[in-house]
Amino acid sequence: MPHTHDQVAGLLLAAGGGRRLGGRPKALLTHRGRPLVEHAVRALRTAGCERVHVVLGAAAGAVREKALLDGCVLVDNPGWEQGMGGSLRLGLESLAGTGARAALVCLVDQPGIGAKAMARMLAAHPSGDSLAAASYDGRRGHPVLLGARHWAGVAACATGDRGARAYLNAHGDELTLVECGDVAQPYDIDTETDLWRLE
Repeated sequence: MPHTHDQVAGLLLAAGGGRRLGGRPKALLTHRGRPLVEHAVRALRTAGCERVHVVLGAAAGAVREKALLDGCVLVDNPGWEQGMGGSLRLGLESLAGTGARAALVCLVDQPGIGAKAMARMLAAHPSGDSLAAASYDGRRGHPVLLGARHWAGVAACATGDRGARAYLNAHGDELTLVECGDVAQPYDIDTETDLWRLE
């Protein structure tokens, strides 16, 4: 494992309330017998992220009780209903002063993106200047690798349900796309019709 991996923190956004899932918090959806948030944390650790910060929102208390998140830094987003942007801002703020040079940002509702894709992203020049995104047949997606130099700019652009999108669009000349379509599937668990993807 390259020594640079311990300088990249995993940042898992897991605050969503699942409005289109009848109000079932996405972090607590069951996948292979355990909450979805656990699978994402395990994938980040398997990929090489020793430090993992998890942003919680909807049913944060229940997530703490039911999910095994030992060793993670748990960050509460009281304004989670306002969208993913606030979770990304709080997550990046929580990494300040930790020594992390970059953050690998993942979404809890994408169980088709596992440790192989995350590890490939970690190998994409993890440094304070990193700006990289996974791509699937050329289309940009998650995870996203954000070097510390970009955190303030990303936070300033993250509003509503838009996370880093506006910042990445504005810095396309610096952005590296890392093809992950051969090792991951970037589907979201957003509505009832997506639940078949969970086991």
